[in-house]
Formats: sequence, C-alpha cells, structure tokens
Amino acid sequence: MDHYKAYEVNSITDHRRVLSLPGPEHPLIDVFRMEDVKHNPDKRYRTLMLNVYCISLKKKVQGKVKYGQGYYDYDEGLMSFFSPGQIVASVPENHRLEGWCVVFHPDFLKGHPLARKIEGYNFFSYAINEALFLSEKEETLMNGIADNIRQELQTSIDGLTQEVLISQLELLLHYSQRFYLRQFQTRKTAHHNLVSEVENLLNVYFNDDNLLVAQGVPTVAYLAERLNRSPKYLSDLLRSVSGRSAQQYIQDHLLEKAKTLLISSNLTVAEIAYMLGFDYPQSFNKLFRRKTNKTPLVYRQSLN
Repeated sequence: MDHYKAYEVNSITDHRRVLSLPGPEHPLIDVFRMEDVKHNPDKRYRTLMLNVYCISLKKKVQGKVKYGQGYYDYDEGLMSFFSPGQIVASVPENHRLEGWCVVFHPDFLKGHPLARKIEGYNFFSYAINEALFLSEKEETLMNGIADNIRQELQTSIDGLTQEVLISQLELLLHYSQRFYLRQFQTRKTAHHNLVSEVENLLNVYFNDDNLLVAQGVPTVAYLAERLNRSPKYLSDLLRSVSGRSAQQYIQDHLLEKAKTLLISSNLTVAEIAYMLGFDYPQSFNKLFRRKTNKTPLVYRQSLN
C-alpha cells in the first residue's frame, strides 16, 4: 500500500493537471485519449481520490495500475467505471495504454433526471476484477459515442450543449448496462458454479448456531468478500443467472433456519427472531408471513 496521502481530484481541470494534459474544453465534462496522458513525477499524485465520475475504455496496457486491492493488467478493450469518492493508486512511470476516458463532475448532472438515475447503475460500484469485456463490435459502438462527446465539446457552448452531452452519456450508460447483462449471460455456465458457492457458504453459516448468535445473519458484503466479488456485482450476477439477488438467497436460508428452529426447538418466536438478528419480533413475523402466508406461531402449530 502506498504511504502517500490520497490527493483529491475535485474538478475536471484538476484531473487534467494530474495527467499532464492541457486545460479542458468544458469546466464540468471532459473526454481525452489515453495515448495523450503523460507521467507526472509529482509524488502527490501517486494516490488519487477521484471526486468525479470516470468512464473509460482501455486496451494494450503497459504497466499495472493499482485500484484498491486489485490491479489492471490486460491487452484488449475493457471498460471500467468510477464514481466520486473512489481511490486510484500506484500509477507507474511506465504506464502506457490506448483508449479513452469520459470524465464529468456531479454538478454537470444537476437539475437533470440522470443525477438521480445514475445511482441505479451498479457497475460504478463494481470491483476492478469485474470490468466489462467488449467484443470488437461493441468496442466500435462505444468508441463512436466517445467521439460524439469529443466533437460536441469542440463546438461552441450554447443552450443545448448540456442536453446533447447528457443524451450521449445516457446512451453510454445504457449500452454499458446491456453489455454487462450480455457478459453475465455468455458466461452463465461458469457463473452457475458461483451459485453453488453461495449456497454452500450459506449452508455452512446457518448450520453453525454459535456463529449465527455471535455475528448475526450474514450480509451480502460477507458473501462478496469470501467470493472475491463486489456486493453489487455479486447481486447483479446472481439475479441475471438465477433471478434472485444475493439478499434473496440470504433471506431464503434465513427462512429455512427459522422453520427448523420453530419445529425442533422450544425457543419462543421472539427468541428465534433475536437469534436471527431481528431487533423486533414484529419484523421477523412480517417477513415470515410474507414468505409463507403464515405467522411463525401458526406455522409451528400446524406442524405440531
């Protein structure tokens, strides 16, 4: 881990200065070619906190770049997505690559529906090893959108500039979501192994009463960490493969554990609720009834 304090990149101008690029065409949105980026020897920029959105397509990389606990190391077109507050670290001197990057400040979206909608694009929270692989055809399409943004930025700013640029950003995001769904589906066979791993992890966890009492119900973050995935990527992948999110898998196992305790133990409904991590028995009752159409007490009585 680098010992340098993260330098905060708070503006498009700041971002370009860090990359040794000339000033931007627009104060709130930018697009640049990776080939134009130069190494900056200033040690302050070894570790960066990006307070802007970045959407990039990178290929033919020379020199690894560390993001959090992972590294980029690939040859062909991959897309990555970063939202404000994420850290980029360890940019090496020999870092060379091709591609492009679209960068925009959150303020650019103010007053537009995309400011709210962008939070729904989970891939901004995906880990580095969950980048989007593009086919040659998909890469060509994405390059075209980036070119449209570049051309618009090279024209005079007028009353329609923001709408035109945001429409291109939305198109970029829509296609990214579509291509991620394609990636989930084309690798579906391999991903079925992940479903089995999730099931096995949850079986072991819920069969260990001591662990359950000590740590409570497992979280999506718990599963993601043990499967080397980010929480949102894991949920999106599981939903694509099986139609159920990671949280639904946890709830289903919790429900089965609750049924077992109702049948085989003398614990009260309230005691079972607390054991399963519910602060209030009413919350447990509500979930159980929603899943089974019976209250826990009625379920226990029906089997006794």
